[in-house]
Amino acid sequence: MEEQILNNNVTVETFRESYGRSFKTLNLEWIEEFFVVEEEDLKILSNPKSYVIDTGGEIFFALQEGQVIGTSAMVLVKPKIFELAKMAVDKNFQGKGVGRILINASIEFARKRSATEIFLVTNDKLKPALNLYKSSGFNLDLDYDDTRYERGNTKMVLDLDKGENL
Repeated sequence: MEEQILNNNVTVETFRESYGRSFKTLNLEWIEEFFVVEEEDLKILSNPKSYVIDTGGEIFFALQEGQVIGTSAMVLVKPKIFELAKMAVDKNFQGKGVGRILINASIEFARKRSATEIFLVTNDKLKPALNLYKSSGFNLDLDYDDTRYERGNTKMVLDLDKGENL
């Protein structure tokens, strides 16, 4: 019931310079809680506009009453392929549907750009995130080939050509 109520009060907006600090803060909170901040993290978190927006991607922000409570980035990796990256939800709002709102906005963004695939890199100890990804149609990619993050040990893929979900 609480999730339903929260969803009605949450809006999703795209990147604004004024949201850049929230993008960095929310992501550093979860990374520092579970892992170590890596060089690749700092590249995107310190330069979200040049790293994500200027290369054809987008960053989404979930807001409640004007406060940023969550974020996700869609990074264009190559034509028609996006990476879902830097998804974070404020601890006070976790488990209330904010992640679902962000992932749906991210998938819709990719679909509107005729993407064929979305992938993400995560860690198998982040169980709530894995459950969200699976329930959104992402499947494990057993050919794990990403070496950007030491913490990354799981790759998941959403094949948009198959018409899965949304």
